[in-house]
Amino acid sequence: MLACLDLEGVLIPEIWIAFAEKTGIEKLRLTTRDIPDYDELMRGRLKILDENNFRLANIQKVIQEIKPLEGANDFLNWLKSEFQVIILSDTFYQFAGPLMAQLDYPTLFCNDLVVGEDDRISDYRLRQPDGKTKAVKALQGLNFKVVAAGDSYNDTGMLTQADAGIFFRPPEGILREFADFPVTHNYEEMQQEFRKAKIKLTQ
Repeated sequence: MLACLDLEGVLIPEIWIAFAEKTGIEKLRLTTRDIPDYDELMRGRLKILDENNFRLANIQKVIQEIKPLEGANDFLNWLKSEFQVIILSDTFYQFAGPLMAQLDYPTLFCNDLVVGEDDRISDYRLRQPDGKTKAVKALQGLNFKVVAAGDSYNDTGMLTQADAGIFFRPPEGILREFADFPVTHNYEEMQQEFRKAKIKLTQ
């Protein structure tokens, strides 16, 4: 049995929000909790980076200051004792290194940025479209049962595909559209839902 988790908003703070707070650019606060279309979201971000002459190093400097959410490491350690764990994220390998070190290097599937010699981020490259959902489906094709948890619009596909899906601190708008998943507000509640799902799926 596998546990598949989103990263930002579930185990760590949102990277782009942290960068928005550092730069004072409010539009960079938008995430997949606000805009369901990931390409629209990223094109907007890349435009802002270009207009302000921000480079990859500027974002990486902010990432160095980000810490996991309080209780995230304890929860992840518990989860790894009960499930095999894979992080399915729409972040980028160029962002994730320092964060994975703080989480004791869980397995991470994510995407890549296209970065020029001048350190300018010119584009992004998805591992594949709707990669979270397809990863869950592929794992199920290997005869795994999958329990997934996330918080945003870009997680709803994997939650629907999974054998059991769990929301963690989602915004109200998502809850109105996807009312079938249990909602958790802290790691203790999410741990309980993972336990329930494991019991149900092993019966």
